[in-house]
Amino acid sequence: MTKNRIEQDHATELLNRLSNRIADVIIGKKQEIQYILAAMLSEGHVLLEDVPGTGKTMLIRTIASSLNCSMGRIQCTPDVMPTDVTGVSVYHAPTGEFSFRSGPIMNNIVLTDEINRASPRTQSSLLEAMEERSVTVDGKTYALPRPFLLLATQNPLQFEGTYRLPEAQLDRFMMRITLGYPEPEQEVELLSRERSKDILESMRPMMLAEEIVAIQREVRKVHVDTVIKEYLVAISVATRSHDAVRLGISPRGTLAWMTAVQAYAYLQGRSYVVPDDVQSMAIPVLCHRIQLKSMNRADASSVQEQVIHEVLSSVPVPVQMSGQGRGRRA
Repeated sequence: MTKNRIEQDHATELLNRLSNRIADVIIGKKQEIQYILAAMLSEGHVLLEDVPGTGKTMLIRTIASSLNCSMGRIQCTPDVMPTDVTGVSVYHAPTGEFSFRSGPIMNNIVLTDEINRASPRTQSSLLEAMEERSVTVDGKTYALPRPFLLLATQNPLQFEGTYRLPEAQLDRFMMRITLGYPEPEQEVELLSRERSKDILESMRPMMLAEEIVAIQREVRKVHVDTVIKEYLVAISVATRSHDAVRLGISPRGTLAWMTAVQAYAYLQGRSYVVPDDVQSMAIPVLCHRIQLKSMNRADASSVQEQVIHEVLSSVPVPVQMSGQGRGRRA
């Protein structure tokens, strides 16, 4: 084995242990945990949309407790201001100078709880941080720490006191994930165990921030064959002509999808992407990027999923790849 391969094996083992640790706390959500780890490794952000009480905040806190990274929390309410997120310049009279007092966004992992209860102005203050990995306060730009992962929770849009996220901000989230209710036997197990709060307090970090950044660099090297790229583009193009879709997947969405697929393949212990990786990441990455012609807030998510499933079924799957990117399709 080459040195790089040994390094990937070690990283995959670490990530598997991390995934299992999180799954010990968040019961029955192994696939969703894989999605979030893939977003972290591909330097993306995650929006968790679900009804209250399904474990969204606990999942994020468990991930933060398992990593040796700083964590900030923003509890969104209508009166939260942009400076409550980014930080503020404070004037010191004795010196006559301003100093920057950082906000919760200046952490490795940021939990933005109930993001759609914040005003549109405050929501927009997150855009620079999510896209540029920096914040600008009083004309001065401050770089965010690495790694940087924003995990936001969102109540369903029909709930009172919620604001719809602008399309531009939705597109900054690499994935939108729904946890859903646990199965009855999983809920019984949840009732039978010790309190999740006690479990979190006893957790010790399993990975360093430097290790995560190093793995992120390796994820970018995961090979994506030309045939796979053609497959990604064919699906994106198909969404743009679907009868129920007003606006399909943008080129930026296709690029984000490929990056997420590379991370997912790395989590499986591979240095190359296969069609199964593409299909596995389609729902969390693509659904929230589709704008439907008739948008009913109550069932938009289910219709978006249906559209993606239909498009995946209609596009031929590559069955062979080569270094030259030429292969056959099913």
